[in-house]
Amino acid sequence: MPVDKVDLPVQETDRGTSWEPRPALLPENLFATQSPAKSSRLASVDLLRGVAMILMALDHTRDFFSGSPFIPEDLAHTTGYLFFTRFVTHFCAPVFFLLAGTSGYLSLSRGKSFDQVSRFFWTRGLWLVFLNLTVVAFGWTSVFPFLFSDVLWSLGWSMVAMAFLMRLPMRWIAAFGLVVIVGHNLLDRVRPAVFGNFGWLWLILYGHGNFWIQTNGLGSTKILVWFFVLFPIIPWVGVMAVGYALGHLIDPRLKRRSILTVGVIVSLTFVIFRIFHLYGNSHHHIFGPGAGRWRIEPTLTLTIVSFFDTLKYPASFQFLLMTLGPILMALAWLSDINPEKWPARAIRVYGQVPLFYYIVHIYVIRACAVYTALISKQDVAWLRYGGFMLHRVPNGHGLPFVYAMWFGVVLFMYPLCKWYARMKLSHETSWWLRYL
Repeated sequence: MPVDKVDLPVQETDRGTSWEPRPALLPENLFATQSPAKSSRLASVDLLRGVAMILMALDHTRDFFSGSPFIPEDLAHTTGYLFFTRFVTHFCAPVFFLLAGTSGYLSLSRGKSFDQVSRFFWTRGLWLVFLNLTVVAFGWTSVFPFLFSDVLWSLGWSMVAMAFLMRLPMRWIAAFGLVVIVGHNLLDRVRPAVFGNFGWLWLILYGHGNFWIQTNGLGSTKILVWFFVLFPIIPWVGVMAVGYALGHLIDPRLKRRSILTVGVIVSLTFVIFRIFHLYGNSHHHIFGPGAGRWRIEPTLTLTIVSFFDTLKYPASFQFLLMTLGPILMALAWLSDINPEKWPARAIRVYGQVPLFYYIVHIYVIRACAVYTALISKQDVAWLRYGGFMLHRVPNGHGLPFVYAMWFGVVLFMYPLCKWYARMKLSHETSWWLRYL
């Protein structure tokens, strides 16, 4: 919906003319009816994030327990059950980045100043990068240091970028996000070698793989440090910028219809681009499985798998269309859900403490894997050093076992998340709790 059709008050600011929503135009029931609790959090945002947290645990449980010698996106070996177990978790990262931007903007409607939100963006962003390189990396591998760019790495640097981007006029922020999302696949053929000694920087910005960092040790000793790039910064910073603009453009009177309409358009765009082999999913000879065109496979199941097998690392334009469309439709649908009824009430708990959940669930899943191996008298050495990131899982279990463990992990996390959510609610003035 065009901005000029939204009846928002115009204000002159030092950033130029912009539409700045007054608190009256952004009520607490913007997405859903709120309970009389003290918290001003938006129910539908927490619900959507909670669903993403639950699904994310499925992907990580599969990583530790499946023992599959091939990745689910490998069409030569995968099955429909294995692929779609992975596929449903593809929506998690886009949810995190989109809602991080939206939540940042909505903080302004709750009385935060631009300076406060900007400061929170860059300080929390650097904190996420630190956690990624320390607590999270050790949780995955039991190795320290283990340098890699997890989702927190890209999320953190994207937040740092948003601390500066949010100073621009809103239309520029929206344009920046859309240009990055739509146009980043034009960079596919730019290889790190083009930048010589700075090729590692390009890999961090837009790549997938690893490189070595040489540092000076004691005396003339040279130390080589390995860095693995999983989540680059491009295009995720574009998704966060669009999420920020989404919070700005929502009209309280048309919120559900407008979000639903955009979600449907994005999803239909994905289908058109995918069916006709159009732009936006890289090339199989440049990147790995998940890149390139879909094709007719020997079975209907594998043909469907091929159609939805888009590139996540780095996320292609088609991958983002495929995930962001349903995410927006889900956000519109969740606006009509009563957050105080079960199971929404339980799901919302996970979405209220996403960082706490993310860090703790890694250690819980890893502990479950260790105890399962010990009880089953299976090899456990790979879990004590490296985990699935440095070793192939030697003692695999079938998908029914993976789903059972996932269900157990999610149940185990519920009382922990509920306790922490209550603590945050009772200490809303504690600034440090906002960083966990």
